[in-house]
Amino acid sequence: MTFDLEYNSERTLMIIPEYGRHIQKLVNHCVALETKEERNKMALAIVDVMGNLQPHLRDVPDFKHKLWDQLFIMSKFNLDVDSPYPIPSKEELQEKPEGLAYPKSASRYRYYGNNIQTMIDVALSWEDGDKKEALVYTIANHMKKCYLNWNKDTVDDAVIFKHLYDLSDKKIDLRGSEEELSESKNLLKKRNSQGQNHSKSNHKKSHSNNKGRKRY
Repeated sequence: MTFDLEYNSERTLMIIPEYGRHIQKLVNHCVALETKEERNKMALAIVDVMGNLQPHLRDVPDFKHKLWDQLFIMSKFNLDVDSPYPIPSKEELQEKPEGLAYPKSASRYRYYGNNIQTMIDVALSWEDGDKKEALVYTIANHMKKCYLNWNKDTVDDAVIFKHLYDLSDKKIDLRGSEEELSESKNLLKKRNSQGQNHSKSNHKKSHSNNKGRKRY
């Protein structure tokens, strides 16, 4: 007695393995049917079975559309049936997405964060005047504070002005300015006092929460 065994290593690869080999065989059989009426009838039945195998996708928008697209993918786009949705093409599925542009701050001075770049762009959109000048120096002081959070020591104003010049694409130039930014010790003192206040506040909350508890 001989057995006609079918080994997985000898089987064709499944296009969408999640549905199993039996669904793939049904799709292949549907493609091979002679009349379009038979193919339409069987395609509807296959889509219903696919939906039962993926019940967690029923809340996904265009659930049926997704199933029909997968049906055509498993048929290698050789299935000739009347689909209720636009039939996808092989070229559309193989088309590579466009590359995403990296933010400007990703490669320069990351310690300032993305918000600084947004503030600089806003300043560049304003007309020249006292209001814009005040905003520019506010940005520079905030940059100095961010730098100290990263470096935790000290920084010369010339360094901040140079970085602001670079981040603004050479449109904001304070490198020859005689104005001075806030002193590093004041910015560090303000940062430390904020941290201490936050710690004291948490301590008070913890103390008040434990005050009413009974000890056993």
